[in-house]
Amino acid sequence: MAGAPEPQAVRVTIFHQNYSLVASDEPGRVEELAQWVDEIMHGISEEAGTIDPARTAVLACLHLADQVRSLQRDIDRVKSTFDTKARQFSIRLDRAIGS
Repeated sequence: MAGAPEPQAVRVTIFHQNYSLVASDEPGRVEELAQWVDEIMHGISEEAGTIDPARTAVLACLHLADQVRSLQRDIDRVKSTFDTKARQFSIRLDRAIGS
């Protein structure tokens, strides 16, 4: 019987700090996400001229939260458009069948 994959320890570096994380999914995905967060934090640090890790982490979280919220709005718009088109298609199909 196939179950969930066994959690694996993954070592990553984010903003000059080493972390040992547990990956319940693919370890490569955790490494990729950590690299992305590291890039965001370094970019913020360079732009803001600060190297304070806590401040940089908070700004990175705000940046990522903004991206998530923007993507959620995009998904909501797509769902709404899909629902509208599905209703229009259903009405046309009902009319075609009723004819």
